[in-house]
Amino acid sequence: MKISDCYRQQKQTFSFEFFPPKTDDGEKKLFEIVAHLKQLKPSFVSVTYGAMGTTRANTIRIVERIQDEIGIEAAAHLTCVGQSKDEIETVLEELHEKGIENIVALRGDPPKGESEFKPVPNGFRHASELVRFIRKHPKFQDAFSLAVAGYPECHVECRDREKDLQHLKMKVEEGSDVVITQLFFNNRDFFDFVNRCRKTGIRIPIVPGIMPVTHGPQIQRFASMCGAGIPKKIQEAIEKFGDDQPSVEAFGVEYATEQCRELLKNGVPGIHFYTLNKSHATERIYTNLGLCKR
Repeated sequence: MKISDCYRQQKQTFSFEFFPPKTDDGEKKLFEIVAHLKQLKPSFVSVTYGAMGTTRANTIRIVERIQDEIGIEAAAHLTCVGQSKDEIETVLEELHEKGIENIVALRGDPPKGESEFKPVPNGFRHASELVRFIRKHPKFQDAFSLAVAGYPECHVECRDREKDLQHLKMKVEEGSDVVITQLFFNNRDFFDFVNRCRKTGIRIPIVPGIMPVTHGPQIQRFASMCGAGIPKKIQEAIEKFGDDQPSVEAFGVEYATEQCRELLKNGVPGIHFYTLNKSHATERIYTNLGLCKR
């Protein structure tokens, strides 16, 4: 099932994001986690893509197994990093052959050690170009549902809100089906972002991406990487609990629960959970929201 159909047919859609582990043991554990989370009835899950395509094969294999063996609809991330048009076309062919119908189309981050993104020869500089390539392709133009990223607090490389919004609008106009946002911790940032999107003519579903705080230094690192602000309340909790992981996670689950409760109350089309390959926090948030009964 295409995720575009999920957002058309379901009042609110819930999805989880995972990343390809680096070891066989890590991959085994990931499949155990995904199988366990199946009981929460997610509409789909997504699997990220490594820098320079380093986990491309892992991403495709994991997405295929989740879809075929566990029985959850899955989306594969696809980035422009380190890949020419021909190489991306090869990936599209492989995804299509394996019956994968959903792609999260991203530019991707510069490789480690590089400060700016540089496309390879005959490659793409922007996600909008990747979306256009897929939608204009004679074979794959209708084969995939495409999700793209949105940035409530602007992309870390573009702090001009209007310019950043125009970049998103280009991705939408090229044929995106849904926007999934980067993590954020202040719902006002999300609501303001949606309002600005609607005023500029973006009409497709805009789905909030939520990452519960489960480890202080980790969340600070992620927030810094993606340009998300950390509210004073979270900073104080990180400082207060320090290495007391159970207390940090309990706080993070409660904070994310309240975030989700307000978002759902205000009619968001769904929530996309950044799980960091863990099930406990997501499951507790589901329970707190009463979603396990749906």
